[in-house]
Amino acid sequence: MKFGGFGGGMNMQQMMKQAQKLQEEAMKAQEELANTEVEGISGGGMVRVTISGKKKMLGIAINKNAVDTDDIEMLEDLIVAAYNDAFERAEELEKETSPLGGLF
Repeated sequence: MKFGGFGGGMNMQQMMKQAQKLQEEAMKAQEELANTEVEGISGGGMVRVTISGKKKMLGIAINKNAVDTDDIEMLEDLIVAAYNDAFERAEELEKETSPLGGLF
């Protein structure tokens, strides 16, 4: 059975195969993201945050020189900046690995 308006006469079975292939590629990409680690850095390397490609924080490393008990707010800002850097890198990685090219 053919449908003239779908993909230049593509039949339903072909469309279903393509959809299934796309779904499999998306699942594989999601699995790869979950197993990928991304690092964000701030303060010239004073604070490093490691997250998964799925944006779950995995670890944090703080250089002892970044710790000033009289200025805890600076350290807090460095942690936030490092996480945000890692998050943006993970977002970019997600777009690059998506079988839809980052459309969703």
